[in-house]
Amino acid sequence: MSFKQDFTAHADDIDELGHVNNAVWVRWIQDLAVAHWHAVAPAEHQDAYVWVVTRHEIDYRGNVGVGEQVVGETWVPEPPRGARFDRHFRFTGGDGRVRVEGVTTWAMIDRATARLVRIRPEIAAPFLEGTGFLSL
Repeated sequence: MSFKQDFTAHADDIDELGHVNNAVWVRWIQDLAVAHWHAVAPAEHQDAYVWVVTRHEIDYRGNVGVGEQVVGETWVPEPPRGARFDRHFRFTGGDGRVRVEGVTTWAMIDRATARLVRIRPEIAAPFLEGTGFLSL
């Protein structure tokens, strides 16, 4: 199940080369993932858990200038492994060309204990609909 969100490059997102700075792309990647979590996870899961990134793999394929808009899309193609799962993402410009894409690895932390916890099937299910995922 994929999730999409629009992003617009503002003047403070632009670096000295005239395009969106790499640090802004990382922020947008996180913003996209967090918005997906808030859109599909039940409130009790959002209250009990928080996610942290353990790895980013990013391919920069094109530039975005001030005022330009991209559509960010994210999805989780495979079941989690313990406390972690890989989230894929891509940002596409109005012309249909991919500007940035990649994979991030996220880990789930219990808010009460601040410890990593195994991702249970009911937590993963809203992100894996249509994948044939039955159990962890």
